[in-house]
Amino acid sequence: MLRHEFQPGRLVAGTFLTLAGVMYAGDAGGAWETPWFVIVPVVTGGLCLAGAVALVTGLIRRRREPDTPR
Repeated sequence: MLRHEFQPGRLVAGTFLTLAGVMYAGDAGGAWETPWFVIVPVVTGGLCLAGAVALVTGLIRRRREPDTPR
């Protein structure tokens, strides 16, 4: 049994923020050179994509919920 509901928007946001962290860590470790301005589109694009995924997920869940009388 799940302890909480799955939220794919948070998964997408976490993935892109982790990617940004890995990019900075690789630059700090000397593995590659990452310009500072590359992180801005990665983070903003990831957050926009996460918002879109969360919106679609909310619409799908709202459509599937049974009608409950009040």
